[in-house]
Amino acid sequence: MIPRAGAERLDGMRAGRLILRVTAAPESGAATRAAQAVLAAALGLRIADVQLERGSTTRDKVFSIPTSAQTALSNISKSEQGAGDGTA
Repeated sequence: MIPRAGAERLDGMRAGRLILRVTAAPESGAATRAAQAVLAAALGLRIADVQLERGSTTRDKVFSIPTSAQTALSNISKSEQGAGDGTA
């Protein structure tokens, strides 16, 4: 996760991890909540369906998602790997 970004978006895959950019500052959990919302929107989920498992105070976050969203996550990963931007 990259806080204080210019826009909130998925920013591709890097080293097997999905990069999320959020505009919120990393203060009082605001950036984590924003990352949760960005991921939920990208997967077509409710924010409550995306749960933080690890990383509440670091940029490296581990979120859990419902098994029904695994296909959507896989599609995002595949489309990013196929982009060929050289960062993977």
